[in-house]
Amino acid sequence: VCRTCFFETRITASDNCPNCGSARITSHPELPELELAHIDCDAFYANVEKRDDPALKNKPVLVGGKSRGVVMAACYVAREYGIRSAMPMYKALKACPHAVIVAPKMSKYRMIGHQIRDLMKTTTPLVEPISIDEAFLDLTGTQRLHGGTAAATLARLAAEIYSTIGLTVTVGLSHNKFLAKLASGLDKPSGFQVIGRKEAKSFLATQHISRIWGVGKVMQKRLERDGINRVGQLQVLGSPELIKRYGNIGARLARLSMGEDSRKVSPGTMRKSLSSETTFTDNITDVTRLKQILWKQSEKVSNGLKKENIGGRTVTLKLKTSDFILLTRSRTLEYPTQLTDVIFSASRELLDKEVNGTAYRLLGLGLSSLEPEVHCDPMDLAEPDAQHRKMVENVVDDLRDRMGPNIIKKGRAFGL
Repeated sequence: VCRTCFFETRITASDNCPNCGSARITSHPELPELELAHIDCDAFYANVEKRDDPALKNKPVLVGGKSRGVVMAACYVAREYGIRSAMPMYKALKACPHAVIVAPKMSKYRMIGHQIRDLMKTTTPLVEPISIDEAFLDLTGTQRLHGGTAAATLARLAAEIYSTIGLTVTVGLSHNKFLAKLASGLDKPSGFQVIGRKEAKSFLATQHISRIWGVGKVMQKRLERDGINRVGQLQVLGSPELIKRYGNIGARLARLSMGEDSRKVSPGTMRKSLSSETTFTDNITDVTRLKQILWKQSEKVSNGLKKENIGGRTVTLKLKTSDFILLTRSRTLEYPTQLTDVIFSASRELLDKEVNGTAYRLLGLGLSSLEPEVHCDPMDLAEPDAQHRKMVENVVDDLRDRMGPNIIKKGRAFGL
């Protein structure tokens, strides 16, 4: 497939397009058969700022807080200096003192993200957004509609996004979600990478375990402690041994290490919130008891956020009185979080303002304004203890992952 004129023919990637002469060719033996894609905008926040301010075009641009916090996005010029998302801003400025820092404009980014999603939906109704700037697309059965393979349709879509919105995207194409997402990370920016069925196992064997979707820092450290660094080692161990070592997570590792992923593309919108509610058997007036339950809810919400690699900025407390009056109170944090300690602290403050001896029959806690994990809980020089608390919570998560959820508890959880 020529990504310039979208001409399809039997040539190799080393040849130029016989129709227009372009060298932008995507070639793969299985190309006509692959129909599941992952599309990821390139350095989205930073490239939006460059689009809107041409003076920034060739400059290293960082999106984030100017004096504190972390890099939310770094353009590709800045990445040449070793700067990456989630890096503390002071470290980024040491690496590139002349970088231009731009404050994030989330409402603008969300609007543009929706514009891009609308263009995606012109190719297939099966579009599953997984963040503001990326989505899965299932183009099965669309060849007759669009007059070409899924690969050609995706090439047209990438070109239309650029011509209409002025931003580049990278396409990953395969036969399942895991491999499509992996492919889209191999050829940035403005790339188009393909992973076929026949090559999946051998390709994965050489990849680092961090390439497995869902293997975060905690699980990566655990695997590395066990001497596992490459996906090929997971393939050799096989499902029974991995389940024996890691439980249900082991079964998932076994499937993905072989390139197997049966999840379907589910159209709709991103998750808007994540919450936990408890309806009491007997009404509760005791604030200590309410805080114990609130702590357990904070842990549950935190665990859910970590599993989905997201965090939330808005904490919402819900209370229902014994006579069914519903109260909701919210607080928006400076940065999105996924930490139990931060969630509990914010929700406890909301609870303290409401409890006055009233009997409650329900307590609920939720997080909304969700964002990708990379933006969560940045280093804050004004609160040096925050990173220590984050480290402690990560250690606790690691212990629970290895030895069970009840191996270590906060004192406030006892008595429930």
